[in-house]
Amino acid sequence: MAETLDKKDLLYVISQSVYDCGWNLFYISDRHPFKLRIFNNNESYCIKIIIYNITHGGGYKRAANEYRIQMKIPNLSPEENYTTLILGYYSELKVFAGWDMQKHLGDIGFSSSFQIKEENLYNAANFGFSACKKDNEEIAIAFRPDMFIEYIKNLEVLHAFGKSNKDFSILDEITRNEIIKNDELISQISSKPRQTVLKIISKKQRDNTFRSKVLRAYNYKCAFTGIQLKLVDAAHIVPVHYEESTDDTCNGIALSALCHRAYDRGLITFNRQYKIIINSNEIEMLKKDDLFGGLDNFKNNLRKIIDLPSAINDRPNVKFIELANSLRGWDKKEDL
Repeated sequence: MAETLDKKDLLYVISQSVYDCGWNLFYISDRHPFKLRIFNNNESYCIKIIIYNITHGGGYKRAANEYRIQMKIPNLSPEENYTTLILGYYSELKVFAGWDMQKHLGDIGFSSSFQIKEENLYNAANFGFSACKKDNEEIAIAFRPDMFIEYIKNLEVLHAFGKSNKDFSILDEITRNEIIKNDELISQISSKPRQTVLKIISKKQRDNTFRSKVLRAYNYKCAFTGIQLKLVDAAHIVPVHYEESTDDTCNGIALSALCHRAYDRGLITFNRQYKIIINSNEIEMLKKDDLFGGLDNFKNNLRKIIDLPSAINDRPNVKFIELANSLRGWDKKEDL
């Protein structure tokens, strides 16, 4: 049975979702409805969040697969300078659901019910995102926390998929398979903004699938240092923009943010025996520029060999290791 969270816990889930998407936030108001400013280096949004626990709504005269929130705010109206979110959270699957406020403006009465189907909650848990077609062109959207920012950024266009049965069918088909790119199918969407958003959502699903697979394989620990603390990235061994790169787990490695940068910049790497190697030439250049502060602590925190996933198929593939080292110039150094 899903745990019922109080408002403080729901705010914590929201905050962690924002952080896990690589964004930051500060609280404008931590009283419900919550008001937050979320931001990264390039974008910023002020959001107002109305949120309740999602509970099973099946029973007499209701579908057995119906889940819902009970809205305790009797009148909904937009607030200037804020994007308003109507959300539910289903703790058993750790997924959100969002409803279109534009379909519920005005006096809705106390304890109104907003519904979503059970299958959409499960599809969101499995694929990251799932849309539920309702009456009156309304769409409810279930999504995992790692899709939280994409939902906010594309809120209006996503809910507008309900205006076209064909567009909705394409949205539903593509989001049920997050690892397949289908640009031809997306091109059949009738609206250019909806085409653009579906491309963004589809790519984000693939990116998040890679991240999730790699972090789970490494038990959310940096392979170079063992650190966790939710400070770990899923890094591609062969850079993602290189034509031979893949989103297979064996082309991924879990690295702390610091080690990720050091690996991408060629300061450290690992070889086919999984031995961690420091770039001696780069160290000498840093010393000449008097930029080697913290080097001893950095080196002391590194393992001798990387911490490997327990499943052999998830371990770094030798061909990816050697190709990546070649692309970063390691095959021209004596360190390997």
